[in-house]
Amino acid sequence: MSMTETPARHEQPEQHGNTPGTGAHRRDKSVQRRRVLIGGGTVAVVGGLAVAGIASADPTSAKKGKPKPASTSASASASTSATTTVCTLNAEVTEGPYSLDGALVREDIREDKEGFEVRYTFTVVDVADDCAPLAGALVELWHCDSLGEYSGFVGGNGHEEEDNGTFLRGGQITDADGQVNITSIWPGHYISRAVHVHMRVHTDVTLTDDSYTGGEVIHTGQLFFDEDINAEIQATSPYSANTTQETLLSDDSIYDDGGASSGLLTLTALGSSVSDGYAATLTVGVDS
Repeated sequence: MSMTETPARHEQPEQHGNTPGTGAHRRDKSVQRRRVLIGGGTVAVVGGLAVAGIASADPTSAKKGKPKPASTSASASASTSATTTVCTLNAEVTEGPYSLDGALVREDIREDKEGFEVRYTFTVVDVADDCAPLAGALVELWHCDSLGEYSGFVGGNGHEEEDNGTFLRGGQITDADGQVNITSIWPGHYISRAVHVHMRVHTDVTLTDDSYTGGEVIHTGQLFFDEDINAEIQATSPYSANTTQETLLSDDSIYDDGGASSGLLTLTALGSSVSDGYAATLTVGVDS
């Protein structure tokens, strides 16, 4: 099991409970944060340029707010020409200290973990190919359970529970439209980090009976959730059993207020209560 981390643009330690990490953090804490709220669509037009993955505000799923455009700097975007579509890359950040190789290839990664359902739909587009859908890529997720514990590393957030090394880990292969669906639960929290999900996108993997071998990781990112919805969820059972201190999204050391380009999910409620769960969507810009 690997506990190494992928370098990112700036380095700063990340911790999970008492376990030190060497995560790369990209956020300048001196910059005043602007809230980016979620709901609505996944593409916005800014100055005549279509930007992948920007979410508009929707009062049915989050408080009203003004979306912030994703970065289109030279380091974060690529354009086919000066007058055509700009494809925004999703931010590359640390994979964290709790990644494992050889994830199970499956659509439902919950196993027997309690929590509120999240139905993810990701559309992976390739900025190296004019933002064409990237088919045949493995989208892998992993995150902690309602008590803030990762499979394979249970105890890092101070809780004792069974550890089979596979819960809340897995992935799926994108279809011809670059889309993939994965079902999980809303993550819990642990000391020093806002609620988040880890993501890797692999190409050229070889599928086995229930996993994969080989391939190349072309994107390592993290996914984030609306603060207001998350606050209500973390205060509800089974999440409320986790009494460790929670870090707010506005104070997180990795999320940099870049909206969808930084992994902020678009959420749609599946029912009238937070316990009914959410659909979560994101357009993921990668560079093959």
